[in-house]
Amino acid sequence: MSEQKFGLAGVMGWPVAHSRSPKLHNYWLQKYGLLGAYVQLPVAPGQLPVALPGLAALGFRGCNITIPHKIDALRLVHALDPVAQRMGAINTIVVQPDDSLKGFNNDGFGYIQSLLDAKPDWRADAGPITVLGAGGAARAVVLSLAERGAKEIRLLNRSPEKAQALAAEFGGPIIALPWSERHHALSGAALLVNTTSQGMHGQPALELDLAQLPTSALVSDVIYVPLETPLLAAAKARGNPTVNGLGMLLNQARPAFAAWFGVMPELTPELRAAIEATL
Repeated sequence: MSEQKFGLAGVMGWPVAHSRSPKLHNYWLQKYGLLGAYVQLPVAPGQLPVALPGLAALGFRGCNITIPHKIDALRLVHALDPVAQRMGAINTIVVQPDDSLKGFNNDGFGYIQSLLDAKPDWRADAGPITVLGAGGAARAVVLSLAERGAKEIRLLNRSPEKAQALAAEFGGPIIALPWSERHHALSGAALLVNTTSQGMHGQPALELDLAQLPTSALVSDVIYVPLETPLLAAAKARGNPTVNGLGMLLNQARPAFAAWFGVMPELTPELRAAIEATL
């Protein structure tokens, strides 16, 4: 068997030891009987310009890009998918036949698909959407919601300038509101999304009074460690449907795997259970 048939991919970030991506992609490689491996690629911030050009030389078909490289890597690839261009960040690199690098961003795809998996009749235009946070995850969430037809997206961030800048950049249905108005910004909302790190393992819980949120509203958290954040637990207790961040992680990996290994993988209950067991 020739060496070319062995497919290599990985996750590049700093740190990457906590990443569930190797378990996920290696599970699929085994399931589909493909020859290859998906590895951790810990690359310190200053080393990114050296590391990326080495992908093709080392025989990699591509890699995922995670914190803190998602924006810096955008400037180091040779071509960009239009979605990645609009998002201003990449999470996937695919080595092209001529060894050039093309950047993609599958986070928005992963996020929307996670909502549809949880609630197949979900619609972006069902009512106002409240999004907390204005970092990389928020960019993906807000842009993909707008593209799905959201009519009103209320964006709130602890440092208001970031929310204002994001609203100014993307425009459309996005309005930036002061962080102090976050409790009132839930009034009449059909979807609430937390993209901040508050509620993550080792972080303080998100301080949010859900009293004004309709009990029919879908409550979504992009965090997946823990699977049930204090926000999701509080929402569930009052009867709201909830979605954790695991679906976004699993779904964003699918188009990347397809680009590298030629198979669009399925999300099965067994896979979900295997990843949940590591959390």
